[in-house]
Amino acid sequence: MIDTGTTTFMILSTSLVMLMTPGLAFFYGGLASKRNILGIMMQTFVSLGITTILWISFGYSLCFSGGHGAIIGNFDAAFLKDIPFNHMFAGGGNQYPTFIFIAYQMMFAIITPTLITGAFINRITFKGYLIFLVLWQIFVYYPFVHMVWGGGLLATWGVLDFAGGIVVHAIAGFAALASVIYVGKRIDTKSVPNSIPLVAIGTALLWFGWYGFNAGSELRVDSVTTLAFLNTDVAASFAAITWLIIEWSREKKPKFVGLMTGAVAGLATITPAAGYVPLWAAIIIGILAGFVSFFAVQLKNKRGWDDALDVWGVHGMGGVLGTILLGVFATTAVNPRGANGLFFGGGAFFMKELIAVVLAAAYAFLFTLLMLKLINFITPVKVDREIELVGIDEGELGEKAYDEGAL
Repeated sequence: MIDTGTTTFMILSTSLVMLMTPGLAFFYGGLASKRNILGIMMQTFVSLGITTILWISFGYSLCFSGGHGAIIGNFDAAFLKDIPFNHMFAGGGNQYPTFIFIAYQMMFAIITPTLITGAFINRITFKGYLIFLVLWQIFVYYPFVHMVWGGGLLATWGVLDFAGGIVVHAIAGFAALASVIYVGKRIDTKSVPNSIPLVAIGTALLWFGWYGFNAGSELRVDSVTTLAFLNTDVAASFAAITWLIIEWSREKKPKFVGLMTGAVAGLATITPAAGYVPLWAAIIIGILAGFVSFFAVQLKNKRGWDDALDVWGVHGMGGVLGTILLGVFATTAVNPRGANGLFFGGGAFFMKELIAVVLAAAYAFLFTLLMLKLINFITPVKVDREIELVGIDEGELGEKAYDEGAL
């Protein structure tokens, strides 16, 4: 029998995660130069369509059907065959229809590859990006979803990831770094955000949607759900203020973009640990997230990596840091389905988390680099110099974000 309260909660959580994709589009669109707003937003929004088609066709099946202890699942649930609309989801205690779980996980699949787009803004052809979007999900995202959340290899090994430190942020962030190394620097590396208020709207939508991203990942309504909700907000807040203080002390002025970037770093870092660590640990995680992500961005600048919107420093390092800190602060006292981290005597669990996230980041980096080289044999990956100078919006899409001649 359907639990209407839990069903409603999962529908709401799914909707919140969906909202994060347009939120990311606004966040990236505001940070882009005026010539590349629509290009980056188009790359984000198109995933809503392409990924849905992939997910319903075979993506869900490869992630959550068969393959116990394996790297990938099978095609038994392709096109959701043999899953009636009123079938109950067993993992949630038979409280709500499986279709809601399918939709919820689909929203994660939609947003994960779009995180990468902020790194190579105004340098990737749309055709090349579409091929990238499809192949990256099949060969990077789907295997890690199955291995961690679908009963695959890492799950049987004892690796935990509450809402996507490994599965979302680490692999996307290090794929972004590989993309930056492959496409090289922008011609104009000094472009400034075209609309900081648009960045603020995007940040607000991301922060709001993240409650569904993290709290919804409990896949039921209980005390852990509320813990994950509060941990999410606390980590984001402490990270935002940490970033603000560090940047203010260095630049002698408080920076609004820095405050918002710090919040996103905190959100990304708490994601793998949200439902496994106590509230006091979320405070520590938030502070460390602001500190580590800020200096990761400084390292990126020093090394000359043109990660335009700091995807590696915020999401990549945030995902890695959060997974490692999960291995430190997790405790079965707050979640009996979790594990005890290093702080609570779980040295073996800490090592599993550390090894898993390092391997995931390395695989995502190397495979993305190889995949981009292969895609370039099919169609050019990097835009021509002329198009980069005029901007993706006009050069590739034939559109402009703003009619500068209008009153």
